[in-house]
Amino acid sequence: MVIGLAGGFSVGSAFVALLIVLDLIPRLVQLTRAYRRSSLFESSILFGSLYWICADLFDWSYKLPAKALLLPAIFQGLFVGMFAAALTEVLNVIPIVSKRFKLKPYLFPLLIAMVLGKVTGSLVDWLLLHP
Repeated sequence: MVIGLAGGFSVGSAFVALLIVLDLIPRLVQLTRAYRRSSLFESSILFGSLYWICADLFDWSYKLPAKALLLPAIFQGLFVGMFAAALTEVLNVIPIVSKRFKLKPYLFPLLIAMVLGKVTGSLVDWLLLHP
């Protein structure tokens, strides 16, 4: 119980830190020009997080045909991929690592290897481990 609670606190605080560091909500409000509805964005993130916490904790599941899940799965993959790329770009992880380990000449193959590894791991998980 203590380990689960500590893990929840660490993931939750990392999520909040990510929202704060990237100024996600103020930028979203600015892009949509919905200044008076900023509390709606905050509430949506809060209720979405609570819903998915409960869905995971209580093992909620809905039986839908695979074709109905194709479009949401594509958008979810795009969101996660772009979010990870944006986070990497903001934190400048790749340039720092390539400079520290003298990988400058191997930067493009390194990026391709990272992308192919992520895609391969996702496909193995989706198609073989959890079909």
